[in-house]
Amino acid sequence: MHRLPVGVVGAGMMGSEIALTFAMAGHPTLLTDANPETRAGVIGKLETLLEKAVGRGLFTAEQQATALANLTVVDDLEAYADRQLIVEAVFEDAGVKRETFARLDRLAPADCLFASNTSTLPISSLAAATSAERQKLFLGTHFFSPVHRMPLVEVIPAFETTPDTVERVLALCRAVGKTPIKVKDVAGFAVNRVLHALMIEAVRLVEEEVCTPEEVDTACRLGLGHPVGPFELMDLVGNGLCEDVQDILHQAYGPRFMPRPLLRQKVAAGHDGRRAGKGWRVG
Repeated sequence: MHRLPVGVVGAGMMGSEIALTFAMAGHPTLLTDANPETRAGVIGKLETLLEKAVGRGLFTAEQQATALANLTVVDDLEAYADRQLIVEAVFEDAGVKRETFARLDRLAPADCLFASNTSTLPISSLAAATSAERQKLFLGTHFFSPVHRMPLVEVIPAFETTPDTVERVLALCRAVGKTPIKVKDVAGFAVNRVLHALMIEAVRLVEEEVCTPEEVDTACRLGLGHPVGPFELMDLVGNGLCEDVQDILHQAYGPRFMPRPLLRQKVAAGHDGRRAGKGWRVG
């Protein structure tokens, strides 16, 4: 297998596990984050994740060793000057992402592929922060959380993305053990539009006292075959992020994606889910 030099920008939950995926597949992978504390702690968090995953039979000890051997945390984007694929997974803010890509465009080799892990922002608008030639090599790769367990990747071409770039990235996703689908560059892509329609209706059920959050989660797990219910998932990813995504979808598609009042109330009260220790099912 060709060892592709990979760089991932953003060492939070998503970025760190995306980097882990490529490293486990044998690709020399660099990982960085603007926050020094995040950089300092990310390897320890990934080691803990891998230990648990090996214990559950998700990975072998050999895969664990391969992943850690191929993953390096660096202090600055300057180290990305020899990368052939760079995946951006920074904060879900268009300005931050565009600034990151503009800097990477000046640093990276001319033939380096650029990919954004955004879950909602238009890929073409992010690609516009780079040169005309780079835009041919720019697309979206929306991984799903937790990345080490979820096989799906939405691959989203921008306006200028060449068919060859799309095929290369689809093949690369398959080679690292993921199942990619090609999705048009629209707000929310495919999965988030389905998911947040479900979440909005789930919150409405609770507002109307039809069911409790626990009962809705049980119904979705046992009646629909979902691995986790919508309220468990909102607590996992953060209620604030869910509100932000729904605001973007609401702006794009109208009233059907307007966040429910109870979700806004939860966010305003600091009930952000797992990270805050308070949410729908935690606290």
